[in-house]
Amino acid sequence: MTKPKPILDVIDMNKDFQVKSKTALFRKPASVQVLNQISFELIEGETLSIVGESGCGKTTLGRCIVRGMDASSGQVIYHTEDGQQIDFLKLKGKGSKTYRREIQMIFQDPYSSLSPRMSVFDIISEPLIANFKLSKAEVEEKVTLIAEKTGLNVSYLRRYPHAFSGGQRQRIAIARALITQPRLIVCDEAVSALDVSIQAQIINLLKDLQEQFRITYIFISHDLSIVQNISDRVAVMHLGRIVELAASESLFGQPRHPYTEALMSAVPQPDPELKKNRIILEGEVPNPANPPSGCHFHPRCAYRTEKCVKEVPELREVGYNHFTACHYAEELKLKGVHNELADEA
Repeated sequence: MTKPKPILDVIDMNKDFQVKSKTALFRKPASVQVLNQISFELIEGETLSIVGESGCGKTTLGRCIVRGMDASSGQVIYHTEDGQQIDFLKLKGKGSKTYRREIQMIFQDPYSSLSPRMSVFDIISEPLIANFKLSKAEVEEKVTLIAEKTGLNVSYLRRYPHAFSGGQRQRIAIARALITQPRLIVCDEAVSALDVSIQAQIINLLKDLQEQFRITYIFISHDLSIVQNISDRVAVMHLGRIVELAASESLFGQPRHPYTEALMSAVPQPDPELKKNRIILEGEVPNPANPPSGCHFHPRCAYRTEKCVKEVPELREVGYNHFTACHYAEELKLKGVHNELADEA
């Protein structure tokens, strides 16, 4: 069996933000660690989903990977098609431009990510013109082709974004990301702003494009129903750390971290007559500027002990390619979406 080929290695990525005090004029800015020692390997052609509550750092992680913002430290090792390994975070100038076109991003809100002053043709063709020396006829041909692939009406390319619906605008954003023929696309909540029926269309489109062009996705989302449908693997983030990483089927069937179990309990079921054991987390989400000692999840964890309060759990393998940061992962019998339904009354 051929060993899966990696396309990206994220190694010990950290991201700190400086927050100024609103009350003390001369007080030094506080440092908030939004990403804490994030490490994972991304396999070519797979979809890795990043999930977690709002504020856990998943969007910041995506933007640091594509260099929409600079990480404070760490490495993003990009594996090129010819076998080279390049630290994408260290590239500057023309060096970064060469590989930046191979790593693209689809943003959450199609209403704000598209310029209202540019036609759809100009929006899609802009990355193409910036990265390649092509004639007008070649640009026209490539834009028309990618518009057809993403389900856009070619006769509407000279119109402006305000003339399109939310689903059509997201198709425009997808076409813009695809025009440079990237190998990796980071989808940051790419369907959360859309209606449910439109979400299904966009998810199916992303799957079809992945098969056609062998694209690798990092899919950032808070909707576990969608994540379960699209993902090969899932990474669960809590307060800037990855607390669980596993194949989608393994994670949804048998989570190994209490935080993941709580997230799974909130996944809606299609049958309204089935009762669920919803896990309601007590307390508030910890402040990133002043995180708890030990395991950051322990203030809201029903299984916590003194060890959880004092010791930081390491992300370790507890099953085949199943990693978790919990001291008691082997002992706890946690429930996933396949086995968490309560007995009918």
